Amino acid sequence: MRKRFSSILFDAGNSLFLLLLSAITLYPLWHEISLSLSSKAEALRGGFFFWPRGLTIQAYTSVLSSDYIWVAYGNTIFITVVGTVLSLFVTSSMAYPLAKRTLPWKNLWLSLIVFTMIFSGGMIPVYLVVKQLGLLNSLWALILPNLVTAFNVIIVINFIRGIPEEVEESAVMDGANPIRIYLFIIVPLCKPVLATLALWIAVGLWNNFFQALIYLNDKSQTTLPLLIRQIISGQQLAEQTGQLADSSTESVIAATIILSIIPILAIYPFLQRYFVKGVMLGSVKS
Repeated sequence: MRKRFSSILFDAGNSLFLLLLSAITLYPLWHEISLSLSSKAEALRGGFFFWPRGLTIQAYTSVLSSDYIWVAYGNTIFITVVGTVLSLFVTSSMAYPLAKRTLPWKNLWLSLIVFTMIFSGGMIPVYLVVKQLGLLNSLWALILPNLVTAFNVIIVINFIRGIPEEVEESAVMDGANPIRIYLFIIVPLCKPVLATLALWIAVGLWNNFFQALIYLNDKSQTTLPLLIRQIISGQQLAEQTGQLADSSTESVIAATIILSIIPILAIYPFLQRYFVKGVMLGSVKS
């Protein structure tokens, strides 16, 4: 009886702790939603927002009426979609031969990949490479330098090693070449780990602020993180978000933040079922 009481007490305490942790984690998002839907006078009062005060959508109207938000949205979507697709293709095509035990000098190639996880060129050499390639003030500057990471390659290598060799052997007996095996057998079987990497890569590209700040200077190349930064810092706020007579700067900032995270929130539920499976199956093996 005492053990059962202790178990119930532990479950209650654990549930209370998790509820409190969830509330603390979710409140910043709820605060921004409530602030974005509050009137100008209420938003200027500040304080905690547990619900919208003076409910209005004027901040969203101000943001959506600006051309800058659509330019930033288009650029960010292009970077995220193209960058994610290319990164998955290059990463998986690089991992496939490295997963082969018969690959000549396999340990050398793997050592070079791991070396890049420990040492990197640094910000200035990477900037000089991007400049020499003529990628400055181009959206490709945020895509090409981020195509491959050693960590993602290792994840996919270990996942492919878990695929039975008999699958490929039977395909070879049917006359399939390595490219066909990779495209029509390996890639479909790697769907869980590729979906997991797609989520990681897409979130990273969508939120890529620092590289966009360094490489992009033209207003036509503005991305959502840059737009949010410009609004927060007050640079040309009226020009970027329209007239703010009926909404406060804080509400406009909150509305822009909410609009910028909606696509990622919409995509996540479709990839969630692959997430845990992909991480577990693609984890580093001993």
